[in-house]
Amino acid sequence: MLENLALLVVPIAQRRSVDRTEEGAGDMPGYPKSGSHSGDPVALATVTRLGAVSGFPADLTPFHQGGSGSPLVLLHGFTMSWRAWFPVLPYLSAHHQVFATTMAGHRGGPALLADGEQGAAALADTVCRQLDEAGLDTVHVAGNSLGGWTALELARRGRARSVVGISPAGCWQSRRDIVSLLWKFRVGLGAVSNDRLRRVLMTPVGRRAWLRRVAERPERIPAEDMAGMIDDVLGCDLVPHLLGSSRTVQPMEPLDIAHCPIRIAWAEYDRVISFRRFGRPMQDKIRGGEFITLPKVGHVPMYDNPRLVARTILEVTRAVDESTRSGVSAGRRAGAGTRRSA
Repeated sequence: MLENLALLVVPIAQRRSVDRTEEGAGDMPGYPKSGSHSGDPVALATVTRLGAVSGFPADLTPFHQGGSGSPLVLLHGFTMSWRAWFPVLPYLSAHHQVFATTMAGHRGGPALLADGEQGAAALADTVCRQLDEAGLDTVHVAGNSLGGWTALELARRGRARSVVGISPAGCWQSRRDIVSLLWKFRVGLGAVSNDRLRRVLMTPVGRRAWLRRVAERPERIPAEDMAGMIDDVLGCDLVPHLLGSSRTVQPMEPLDIAHCPIRIAWAEYDRVISFRRFGRPMQDKIRGGEFITLPKVGHVPMYDNPRLVARTILEVTRAVDESTRSGVSAGRRAGAGTRRSA
């Protein structure tokens, strides 16, 4: 979210126009052949909604837990919190026991580790401890941006039944790409820490300018939700650790899809980490993973189209759960046949 604030303090003459050509839309993966991501309301009709979205949670809690079914962990992006998933929760909770957690070093989440690197691997270690405390061995995991990278690290540790990464961080085409990205975050931090600029951000024009980088439909994000997002930015203890590591931060290591099914869904209008600069290198790191495009949404698409995001996740988790149930049933039939033979 900090990256968006750079737009408010960098002179217009220094900005490059952001269009689909620059963002690498021509190089993006296609939509699934089923057409389920076309935005067609008929295609999305099988996504059940449980309850209503009443507004951004006022209480600062470290996680949200609800729903029933196989366990699903949701991981947010850098400087955000579990509340980023709020619009999607009613759709996912109808099918899963959902555990949306605020990651270590973020406002309301666990404290950072006392020593060692504070990257996606360390965040994944903290989530593993949370799973242990909850008595969960393996879970479905969905993550956005930094949360997507952390989800992939959970797969590497054998804790994921499936992973859906939504515009996940973790790879870049050149060192210049990650240095530029972190510089924009630094500029954004300076802006959001300024009382006068923060007041500008809360005006309709300022709010749209900030949110336009992460959402294709910024008008769908209420002012009170944005106020909570700004508080999340200001309360993120991970910021100085991550922003001070541009010379040492390393991309993710290659990941074998034998760990679990992996779907990478890139936002078509991602203006934070474009597919050309950050997504294509990930294709080389996750050989055999499924790469698709989420149409007409921005980097944080949960407000743009919550039903589309939910279906993108549920298509994977349902397939894995059905396969697991089929395997258990086949095993029981085989066992029964062995007992009869005996």
